[in-house]
Amino acid sequence: MTTVGVEEEFLLVDEATRLTVPRAEAVLKRVAELPPGANTHRELLGTQVEFASGVCEDLAGLHGQLVAGRHALARAAAEEGALLVPSGTPVLSAPAPLADGDRFRQIADLYAGQVADYQCCGCHVHVGVPDRETAVAVLNHLRPWLPTLLALSVNSPFSHGRDTGFGSWRMVEQSRFPGSGVPPRFGSAAEYDAAVRRLVDCGVLADAAMTFWLARPSPRYPTVEVRVADTAVTAAEAVFQAGLTRALVDRAVADLAAGREAPEFDQQVLAAAVWTASRYGVDGPGVDPWRGATVPAADLVRRLLDHVGGEPAAIPPTGAQRQRRAAEGGPTALVDWLASMCIASADPGNPPT
Repeated sequence: MTTVGVEEEFLLVDEATRLTVPRAEAVLKRVAELPPGANTHRELLGTQVEFASGVCEDLAGLHGQLVAGRHALARAAAEEGALLVPSGTPVLSAPAPLADGDRFRQIADLYAGQVADYQCCGCHVHVGVPDRETAVAVLNHLRPWLPTLLALSVNSPFSHGRDTGFGSWRMVEQSRFPGSGVPPRFGSAAEYDAAVRRLVDCGVLADAAMTFWLARPSPRYPTVEVRVADTAVTAAEAVFQAGLTRALVDRAVADLAAGREAPEFDQQVLAAAVWTASRYGVDGPGVDPWRGATVPAADLVRRLLDHVGGEPAAIPPTGAQRQRRAAEGGPTALVDWLASMCIASADPGNPPT
């Protein structure tokens, strides 16, 4: 079975005010035992922390790691008077100072005000591949499916206490960076590397390890890294996203083995598909990359499931839809709901398969 791993980013929120709070360093120092191969990390701003799973052979193992990671971070946060909040953007936010580190300072110097309040959290899925040439070829096959993965994962409708009208405001924030969105089609790993170096030479990327494309060959691991999803409300939803991503990579590898190359797509149509997915999620229209026209987003989800050999199923409510329901009690109630769901839903007694 193809290996899989997940990196989940979370916000830290003050228990009393429900505003984001820069206690990442203190929280991470309190994190106790983690699953084998797993780790925690700082992010660019001091209000965010990350849990990175180890390499997992199956989704049940991945679920167990994500559950353990959420519990460990939530306990550490509680000891610092904070809540661990699984949302792509903060519901209520305070100024967020830069985390310590030379690379973080380099990024802040380059992007200036663009990252001064970039408190955005994603769910990054890593899927094992044999080599970088395969990874780049797989990217070409993933391109039309990335908007649908986003639509299923939207979980950031609020920003600064207001409903943005988008399912994923995180994706809107991310689209401001140079070279964001669906990656171009590349003919080889050398061509991909040359494109990244060119952006570095243009002065818009800090280094060759940084890109803003929604999928890429990982610069650190032998994986395809898909970074399209918002952080999930629950561990099970993160595993669902990981399972779909792994299935898409497996199908791409099988297609490549059979000599089926990825078709070309209009880059502007793909950009329109990402924007529409961030705006509506699965609750409205989507953009069909093959036809270059709007269709119900639910049709694109069913097409994805058919493509990977999945069973037709009812489309579950997105995090954004559930956030809006919880927000009927006000923004404080929404923050409390997110924090409670992060832990209560992480039940190891019924892992996914």
